[in-house]
Amino acid sequence: MPSPNRSLSGLWSLLAVSLVGILALGGGWWLGHRQSATQASADPKRTLLTKEATRLRLRLDADEATAADRQRLLELLVALDRKGEAIGLLEPMADREPERWSLRLMLAELRRDQGDRSGAERELRQILNLRPTQVEALQLLSLLNLEQGRSAAAEARVKAAYGMAIKPDVRPEALGIGLLLAELQLKRNQAATAAATYLQLANLFPQDQRPLLGLAMLRHDRGETKGAQEALAQARLRSPDPDKPDPRLDKLAASWGLEPLRSPSADQATPTAPTSAPGPRTP
Repeated sequence: MPSPNRSLSGLWSLLAVSLVGILALGGGWWLGHRQSATQASADPKRTLLTKEATRLRLRLDADEATAADRQRLLELLVALDRKGEAIGLLEPMADREPERWSLRLMLAELRRDQGDRSGAERELRQILNLRPTQVEALQLLSLLNLEQGRSAAAEARVKAAYGMAIKPDVRPEALGIGLLLAELQLKRNQAATAAATYLQLANLFPQDQRPLLGLAMLRHDRGETKGAQEALAQARLRSPDPDKPDPRLDKLAASWGLEPLRSPSADQATPTAPTSAPGPRTP
């Protein structure tokens, strides 16, 4: 059974060690980026942003705004936490440019942030009706489903998308969808099924570490130390240069008390920790 501290967003961060991570399933990646920038700003800067937003709004109202003006105004409204206005601006933008799925994804995030889960789900379904294997939309819709206790629905949709992504030919997005599917299976206490998904992904993407890292975490959570060691060792072999130290894998091995799996150079640089008992897993 998965450990209590396993979370979709936490696992996703770890599974991204070998490639740029797919958007975290915590949702709100775009909103959070804008919000953090605002919170770090001093009041004088906020005043300047407010003035810029007012100027752009006047241009919009006068029907003089360019596409770049609308995009900038949208960013400012979110940064200034004026998300209701941002939704009003983004809706027609998304309707005018249906091929730009990222606009509708932003709209879904804004609606979820404002507590409008049904509205967020409606936006995501529009994306998935046109692009059923769109990973980011699947991630956010899965999160919404989980928040509403609909884990079976989340798994069913992602499983269907995964099937589309691997047959008749394997598409690049199959990796992200498969990793999401495995985590949803774990959420539903289907450890054996999740392990099979990780193994299938490891075969379909023989150069990628993430399926093996997911499998290692699953086995570690179930107390299968030897199996975790094997999966982590196989993941290390998929590094661009297996003989070079990988601090992230070394840290993971150390946190589990699996010192033999640390690279030789890491052992020379860092004193070896006791291996009597596995330590807590770090996200």
